[in-house]
Amino acid sequence: MDTFEPTGEQSSPNTEGNSEAELSHSDKMIGIFSEPAKTYESISRFPLRTIDWILPVVILFAVIVVTQFLLMSNKEIHFQIVEKQMSKMQQNFDKMVAEGKISRDQADQQLSSIQDRMQNYGPVQMIFTVVGVFIGGFIVFFIMCGIYYLFAKFVLKGEGDYNSVLIASGMVSYIVVIQIILSTILAFLFGRMLGDTSVAAFLDSDRATFIGFILSKLDVVSIWAYIVLAIGLAKMFKSKNTGAYAAVVFGIWIIGGFLLFLLTNAVPFLGFFRG
Repeated sequence: MDTFEPTGEQSSPNTEGNSEAELSHSDKMIGIFSEPAKTYESISRFPLRTIDWILPVVILFAVIVVTQFLLMSNKEIHFQIVEKQMSKMQQNFDKMVAEGKISRDQADQQLSSIQDRMQNYGPVQMIFTVVGVFIGGFIVFFIMCGIYYLFAKFVLKGEGDYNSVLIASGMVSYIVVIQIILSTILAFLFGRMLGDTSVAAFLDSDRATFIGFILSKLDVVSIWAYIVLAIGLAKMFKSKNTGAYAAVVFGIWIIGGFLLFLLTNAVPFLGFFRG
């Protein structure tokens, strides 16, 4: 993969002498909300710029970090987060004890140590949060972009490259920022943690159950974001068949989510990644 420069040009799709003026990044950001199809189509006609994906992604991760700090500073929400996570860990350790992998005393000692660290959320935990969000976030972002690229390029035969996916996905981060801010405000209003804006979050459903999984997909903001992503991929890959890209995007979201649901139920330890 090529080395990226934040303000550099990644490719030069605009070779037809088009006199159209290139949109500024702020115009592109506004366009993602107001006219995503026209905005992505305009972006695709000019050299692709790294700033158009890296800036919204960095802003997204920064917002995640800030909202995490705010939530953990609320004693009631912090307590509920710790209790929920400890409950999951308790179940996993109980299973390990039942299988003879560790003794009950070892399990209790480890649980006590983990609970102490979680209850004392200090500078060290904050550093781990920042590092985890940015490093883990970029890893997931690049992997998902790779998956979208494989489908767009080799299944749908689109005319684009990996940078096209980075921009299509990266710009959607501005919508996700709205979702995170909204879920954080609602968390303070409800007095409990809301991981997103889905029906499952509002009903506090157990996402380890099939009903909880279904309810987690009933999320207006997430559906909006994926629709915009599908439009972005279609436009960036010079396709008029937006429906095919929507099928890929929503298929990955739903089928991939269901496979993760089955996996986390089969391997309880992975349930921590489900939230």
